[in-house]
Amino acid sequence: MKHFLLLLTLGTLGFAGCKKDEISLESGPTCISEKAQQFAQGNGCKTSTLTIGASVKEYRFQDRLVYVFDPGNCGADEASQVLDASCKTIGFLGGFGGNITVNGDSFEKAELKRTLWQQ
Repeated sequence: MKHFLLLLTLGTLGFAGCKKDEISLESGPTCISEKAQQFAQGNGCKTSTLTIGASVKEYRFQDRLVYVFDPGNCGADEASQVLDASCKTIGFLGGFGGNITVNGDSFEKAELKRTLWQQ
């Protein structure tokens, strides 16, 4: 009986942890909002863990706002796409080589502004 209750509790947490949140762009570029919505809808990664970590986040980097589309742990060594406010790709983070550089600067200098969506 204890095992059944434990499995039931973990299963419930698993479903709650995979809930897709609404895109929360109070103000911002239309193209980023549209891409974020497409990313959120298309991110159907299934996993046995409670959360997969996929997200869209806004950062201040190199004196401008940029947006990181992170697939989380949906795939082995997938890179996170970094877009500017015009939806132009300016680089990729992570991936097989663990890249942390965008436009010649370490992304560690980036300041997180907000999370637009997270799974």
